[in-house]
Amino acid sequence: MLLIYTQKVTPRITYAFKHICTRVLGIDIKFTSKIEEFIAYDSMKFSYGKKRLGNEMFFQNVDLLLEQGFSDVEVKVQKWDNTKCLFPVSENSDLPFDIFAATFYLLSRYEEYLPHVKDSFGRFPALESLASKEGFLDSPVIDIWIQNFSNLLINRFPEISFSKRKYQSSSLISVSHVFNFKNKGLLRSFSGIISDLTQLKFSRITDRLRVLLRLKKDPYNVFDDLILLVKKHKVNLNFMFQLSNFNVYDRNINHNRLNYREIIKYVADYSEVGLRLGYFAIPDIEVLKVEKKRFENIIHGPLQNVVNTKYNLLLPEHYGFLNELEIPNDYSMGYPETIGFRAGTSLPFLFYDINLEITTPLKVHPYVFHSQATRVYDANELQGIVLKIMKDLKRVKGNMLTIFKNRDFSEYANFNYHYSLLKQIHEIQ
Repeated sequence: MLLIYTQKVTPRITYAFKHICTRVLGIDIKFTSKIEEFIAYDSMKFSYGKKRLGNEMFFQNVDLLLEQGFSDVEVKVQKWDNTKCLFPVSENSDLPFDIFAATFYLLSRYEEYLPHVKDSFGRFPALESLASKEGFLDSPVIDIWIQNFSNLLINRFPEISFSKRKYQSSSLISVSHVFNFKNKGLLRSFSGIISDLTQLKFSRITDRLRVLLRLKKDPYNVFDDLILLVKKHKVNLNFMFQLSNFNVYDRNINHNRLNYREIIKYVADYSEVGLRLGYFAIPDIEVLKVEKKRFENIIHGPLQNVVNTKYNLLLPEHYGFLNELEIPNDYSMGYPETIGFRAGTSLPFLFYDINLEITTPLKVHPYVFHSQATRVYDANELQGIVLKIMKDLKRVKGNMLTIFKNRDFSEYANFNYHYSLLKQIHEIQ
C-alpha cells in the first residue's frame, strides 16, 4: 500500500492519482490529510502539496487539482529529459513538474471545454491543441511521464511491484458502407450509373452491373480477407458497423437487409464488433438509443463498443449520453486528419466530466492514426512516422490503436498500400 499525504482530497486528485498509480502501474494507494498518520506510517509513502514535510518523497503541486469547473489556465511547457512537461514547479520537488495536474489536464481534455475555433465539422482541430502548438502531439507524453515516475518509485522503494504490461497493437475497422454497389435499391443504383456516366467512369459502371448480376463480389465486402488476418496472424481487429437511418450524411444500406445482418454476425464470430454511430446519434440521445437497440437485436447481446462517425466528441455531452446508456467503451479519441495523441496517452483511461466533477465509468481508448491521414502524408514520410511511434510505444509498453475503413482495402482505394500499412503496424511478415 502506498500512502499519499495531501492537505485536501478532491475528485480531481483521486482521478489523477488512481489513473497513474492504480490503473496504469497497479499500485494500491491510500490518501491521508493527517500529518500524524503520514509520519507514523513506516512503509511506502510520499506527499503532494506546496511544501515538503520532512525527508519524504515529495511532489509539489499547482492549483489545478484543487479547483472546480474550468477557467483560462496558463499552461507552461518546458523540456524534461527526453520529452516535454506541463506545469513546472520548484527544484524542491522530486519531479520538476506536477505530473498529476499535467495528466489530468490532458486526459480530461480541459482545453476542449474552453472557447476555441472549430473546423468545418464542428470539431476541435489538432492545430488548436496545446500538444500541436508545443510540438509534442506525436509523443505519448503521459506514458513517458509515468514510466519515469515509476523509476523514481523503484529507486526510493525497491520493494515496490507494478502490474505487468506489454506493448499491444490493435486496429479498428470503421464500416460506413458495407457494400459499394450491392443492395442499394433501383433508384440509387440508377443514379449511380448516371453519375458515373457524367464522370466518364466506365469501369465503375461495368463493375456495378457485374455485382448486381452476381458475377462479381462487391468491392467493399472485404471482410473475408480481414477475418483471414485475424485467424492466420492473430491480428486484433475490432469492427464498427453503422445502423443509422438513411440521410444526407449516412448513406449505408438499410439495416434490416438480411445479408448485412449476416455479415455482422459472421464478423462477430471471430472479432469484437461495435457500433459506428450515425451523424444524428451524436447530439441526440434518442437517436442513439434506437441505433443501440438495433445493434443489440442483431448480435443478441449488449453494445460494448462505439466510435463516433465524424470523431466530433462534443465534450462532455456526447460522453454523457454513452454513460447514461451504459455503453462502456469509446474509440473516438484522436484526430482523423493527423497522427498523434489527442489526450497525450496511448493507454485507455476513464473519462472525467469537468462539468459534474466526477470520474465516469466510460473507458476511452485513444487511437494514434486514422487512415484519412494517408491523404495528407507522403507514403515514405508516413511509414517513418508510424515506425517511430511504434518504437516509442514499445519503450513505454503502450497501445498502438489505429483506425481503417473497410473500403481502404477495396480496389477503389490504394488497397496494397493500406494492407502493407496494416501489416507493418501488426508486424506481419
